[in-house]
Amino acid sequence: MYTREVKLTGHIIDSLTLPKALDLIMDMGGDFQILEFEVGKRKKDTSLARIQVQAESETVLGEILDELAEIGAMVVEIREVHLEAASKDKTLPADFYSTTNHPTFIRYRDEWIPVEDIEMDCMVVVDPETRKAIIKPIGRIEKGDLVVVGREGIKVMAPQRPRGKKGVFEFMGSDASSEKPLRSLIKSIAQELKEVKERGGKIALVGGPAIIHTGSGPVLAKMIREGLVDVIFAGNALATHDIESALYGTSLGMSVKTGEAVARGHRHHIYAINQIYQAGSIKDAVEQGMLKEGVMYECVKKDVPFVLAGSIRDDGPLPDVITDIIEAQDEMRKYVQDVDMVIMIATMLHSIAVGNILPSKVKSICVDINPATVTKLGDRGSAQVLGIVTDVGAFLPMLYHELKDNEK
Repeated sequence: MYTREVKLTGHIIDSLTLPKALDLIMDMGGDFQILEFEVGKRKKDTSLARIQVQAESETVLGEILDELAEIGAMVVEIREVHLEAASKDKTLPADFYSTTNHPTFIRYRDEWIPVEDIEMDCMVVVDPETRKAIIKPIGRIEKGDLVVVGREGIKVMAPQRPRGKKGVFEFMGSDASSEKPLRSLIKSIAQELKEVKERGGKIALVGGPAIIHTGSGPVLAKMIREGLVDVIFAGNALATHDIESALYGTSLGMSVKTGEAVARGHRHHIYAINQIYQAGSIKDAVEQGMLKEGVMYECVKKDVPFVLAGSIRDDGPLPDVITDIIEAQDEMRKYVQDVDMVIMIATMLHSIAVGNILPSKVKSICVDINPATVTKLGDRGSAQVLGIVTDVGAFLPMLYHELKDNEK
């Protein structure tokens, strides 16, 4: 039998980390022996477990240790991290280490070095001269990069459920359901958002076109104007229909006020795109006085950055849309490490995309009428996301109302 000793510390009982670890070991064909177990007796006390992990082959043992590392287990015997140079661009050495979105450290030259700008499904590259460990997606790997391989010398600090009340995030990790108490959830979200802003934090909003279709565009525009949103991530559709709404009063050819179809309204979004091209850009359209209201207008006026990432189905797209997906990812990466909270509204693909590059420390809320959106975020590793299944047309006005009530 091949064996290694691992250690779990923190609120490992409340967070169910210990039973998860034992289940993982057995489900993957291993065995275990608990060498030490100390239980914290008071709310602030942490617990500790030392576990000897056993497997019939070194490969299976390695796979078990990989999975345990993702939930915060650390191999007790400290060894130096292993590095191997990439043989060519966009190509990784065998047995490369793929990151989680949790705070991560590597043991390099007898010290623990933090991995900077952590995100999931990336590689850790070490610069021997600066002694820095940075994140690179596979598409940015260059020949000669020193890539972390294997599982030695890696420490992952998985977030743990604190004891006591956690406000809105007490529902985190529960099943996506439309039966959660919506009004009290929104009230708690408003309080959380207010606290983030009061301490100088930043809020990002990931939005889909349903925000405009449901008539909630003016609410989001108010939030931007009042400094409640610091960066917007979206696609061509949200911006196009927002501008269409500002210019023609329609979204997808339907009147935003009455919900009725407008004659020849299906062409309005193309007209809107054309007018922005005539102006040069969204910012130019605002400065020229052509675009006078809406979400994009407020972004320009309040100098709130926005990243519009394109897709294969886009009309136009608008000149501000980034059509190179790798470039769009890199542009979003410029902002995600500095935000304290992200609200994802009615967009499955953009929510998952942002979730993939978010550190687990960032509080995240996903609002969608489709429970599958929330479920997929969790399944892909964004376990820090609180999911709310509801209509965005109800959510944003209620959230804004609670924010205004909090100011009274």
